[in-house]
Amino acid sequence: MIQLINLDSQKKTCQLAESIASQVNIGDVLALSGELGAGKTFFTQCFCKHLGVTEYVSSPSYILLNEYLGKFPIAHFDLYRLDSLDEVLETGLPDFIEQRVTIIEWYEVARDLLPENTIYLDFEITETERLVKLKTNRDLMI
Repeated sequence: MIQLINLDSQKKTCQLAESIASQVNIGDVLALSGELGAGKTFFTQCFCKHLGVTEYVSSPSYILLNEYLGKFPIAHFDLYRLDSLDEVLETGLPDFIEQRVTIIEWYEVARDLLPENTIYLDFEITETERLVKLKTNRDLMI
């Protein structure tokens, strides 16, 4: 399933995050891509808030991983600085996926490790719109 969704407000971004958050469980992966400032971290903040995370959610750009506890344990990776699958494996990503809800910003370098039911969100800013392409083989109610 592929859907193109117009995110013309922060409210719509949070509504999308809440909708997806209400349908995830341990072992689920959200793979986020898009240029800097496209909305990946804001989406993640809304997603985590809906799952009961009360602490501040930020992008782990320099430390690679933030962990949060809400309804489920959550692992939030930012793989922007990694160049190879070997580097990704050193983070322990496969083990995190099995035991948490996992959010991965800049997932492309880890694509071969992601489970078949991964929820892909590709954020894009055009001259007139902010969009997200949602791609998954799951039946999500959006």
